[in-house]
Amino acid sequence: MELSYRPRRLRRTPALRAMVRETQLSPADFIYPLFVHEGATNEAIGAMPGCQRWSLDGLIHEVGRAWELGIRCVVLFPKVADGLKTEDGSESFNAGGLIPRAIKRIKEVHPAMTVMTDVALDPYSCDGHDGIVSQEGIVLNDETVEILCRQAVTQAMAGADLIGPSDMMDGRVGAIREALDAEGFEHVGIISYTAKYASAYYGPFREALDSAPRSTTAKPIPTNKSTYQMDPANGREALTEALLDEQEGADILMVKPGMAYLDIVHRLRAETELPIAAYNVSGEYAMVKAAAERGWIDEKAVVLETLLCFKRAGADLILTYHACDAATWLRQG
Repeated sequence: MELSYRPRRLRRTPALRAMVRETQLSPADFIYPLFVHEGATNEAIGAMPGCQRWSLDGLIHEVGRAWELGIRCVVLFPKVADGLKTEDGSESFNAGGLIPRAIKRIKEVHPAMTVMTDVALDPYSCDGHDGIVSQEGIVLNDETVEILCRQAVTQAMAGADLIGPSDMMDGRVGAIREALDAEGFEHVGIISYTAKYASAYYGPFREALDSAPRSTTAKPIPTNKSTYQMDPANGREALTEALLDEQEGADILMVKPGMAYLDIVHRLRAETELPIAAYNVSGEYAMVKAAAERGWIDEKAVVLETLLCFKRAGADLILTYHACDAATWLRQG
């Protein structure tokens, strides 16, 4: 048998493979999600081994560790006390609240670190939804957007670099862009959760923040978020969302979840010149951790392969709880 071309020639040695490698992974590709609470000590999160609810002091230490490992962006998520949760989520725009104070502390100690925030009402809502829930059990769009704009401006005032609306309300990107610009925050970027699906992969995250929808006797509360987050069956709809977010002024587009939605990452990459982010979500993280704890997989190999595949599919940035571990492994070679 005569073969004129043998692809294996370029796989023969580590040096050859490195020379022709199409995709590279770097700690600078990672956005590190961090949970923060008002407690004086850090708290382990049972469903997410290796993750913590950080105290403010612990948060500052962890941000410093991430910076030393080459990570250049963190995103903050608050666990809000039940006593501060209301139907309208007004704690979300409290200038003295947990997230504004956390942003200020980070910027005081680690001024070069890029700080991304989350804009949605679920951590602040007694109903557990990303928006205001009417007495009839409907998640209200326009009324929610008004609150989200106030939340975004409050975070920008505290020093946030990137605002991340994760709520999936219609028109919120444009409204937030207008609100930021009106207050002199033209320099603050928007990383939009463009294609955020109503996914079963979010369970551990909701445990970490105690932010799942809550049933009450006062009014009917939807048990899921399917009326505003995207249907997992839909792909073309992601292109519609991306076009709208780009027109409304988003600087970066995000797909969430990541692993099961690499086709969506690839579709968006083909349709836009904006940077694309993918969120390696809590359920994906927990599955890898659980399998590794049982000795069923090689955690390091699986994590680095997974993150590389996000890049190969077209993601420029990856939100991942594995960020510090992955950065350490990449440094080790």
